[in-house]
Amino acid sequence: MNQVTAAFDDVMLVGESPLWHNDTLYWVDIDGFAVHSLHPASGKHRKWPMASEPSALAISSNGGLIVALRAGMMHLNTDSGALTAIAAAPYDTATTRFNDGKVDATGRFWVGTIYEPRDKPAADMYVLDKGELRLAWPANVMNSNGLAFSPDNTLLYHADTAGHKVTRYAFDAARATISDAQVVHQFSSDKTAPDYGGRPDGAAVDAEGNYWVALFEGGRVVKLSPSGVILQEIALPVRCPTMVTFGGDDLKTLYITTAGKRPAEELARLPLSGKVLQVKVDVAGNPASQYQEA
Repeated sequence: MNQVTAAFDDVMLVGESPLWHNDTLYWVDIDGFAVHSLHPASGKHRKWPMASEPSALAISSNGGLIVALRAGMMHLNTDSGALTAIAAAPYDTATTRFNDGKVDATGRFWVGTIYEPRDKPAADMYVLDKGELRLAWPANVMNSNGLAFSPDNTLLYHADTAGHKVTRYAFDAARATISDAQVVHQFSSDKTAPDYGGRPDGAAVDAEGNYWVALFEGGRVVKLSPSGVILQEIALPVRCPTMVTFGGDDLKTLYITTAGKRPAEELARLPLSGKVLQVKVDVAGNPASQYQEA
């Protein structure tokens, strides 16, 4: 039985983008306009306020973090707290913001968007490559999520949260292109159905190539094989997990961010909502790839 506990007791409004590097866990609180870090061995916690919503993080090869904010891409000096602009947002910030993102093995930072009116599939995928931010492809979804790469960098996974599905692509790292789209798992979209188990949010791939995804409103994390078969399910003491990452000395601690901006009844019933959770798993994850600065 997997024992799920709180890794950090403060409640986030919308915790997201957990990232492990050098014995430290980083994450964001989107609606709390802040980037956080925790050194589990010492319990040291740090917080960096942001001027607009942060959503995705990357480790910079020059030190510090790359932060995808609604306003654009910024470099955060984690020693001084200084923010340096890299690229302005390439979209209308009144309707759109950056959302989920991940660095590939070549050092590019891929970040999708969320189209907040949610009346059409207007989210896109962007890539930050040595300081240049460009459109990679139209994601054709309302909420781009669950981005992850296979250990050999030949497959790219993407979750369409509103569509309740996970798609796998062949990834050409040299050309930074995708092809051969295959829906590997379609989750139930009927919220009234007995088998409704939430919709796919943030994800990570383990060392064996399996895809671990948080099911928002489903109170669980599932491990999918590369072909989409559910291999494992971890029930959580919250309803809305948002993303997972592997950490710890052996990369066998699964850290899970969660949403605390929830109805009062839910918060009373599930008091760990909004906290960063942790659970030991049997398979290790992969070290986070670093964004390669120019």
